[in-house]
Amino acid sequence: MWEAPLEPLLLEQLRNEARDELSAVIEIKCRQGEDPWDFLPDLPSVDEQVVATIRAERLADARLTSERARAHHPASPRGAAEAFEYKLLRSIALEHPELSTAVWGVLARLPHAA
Repeated sequence: MWEAPLEPLLLEQLRNEARDELSAVIEIKCRQGEDPWDFLPDLPSVDEQVVATIRAERLADARLTSERARAHHPASPRGAAEAFEYKLLRSIALEHPELSTAVWGVLARLPHAA
């Protein structure tokens, strides 16, 4: 169901794209007059941004559509959405050990972790 591990070059390409994306966010916020000391701590790390990109790509996969819909349905059992997100993110960590720290950082920010 999940994808194969990333090639090292592809991972580096995703990291470069994440750096570019984060740089653009920083530039936009600074141009809007926001103080970097206020928003920089809330921005994801480069690897967390890569995890978000991989997660988004997987959620776009038709094979996950019904599973995600069941997990996020209002009538689903309590904790089903969190379990789905945990399973999805954990699979990324297992397949891409170099992103494990970032995955656990993303998991710590999920609503159920608060």
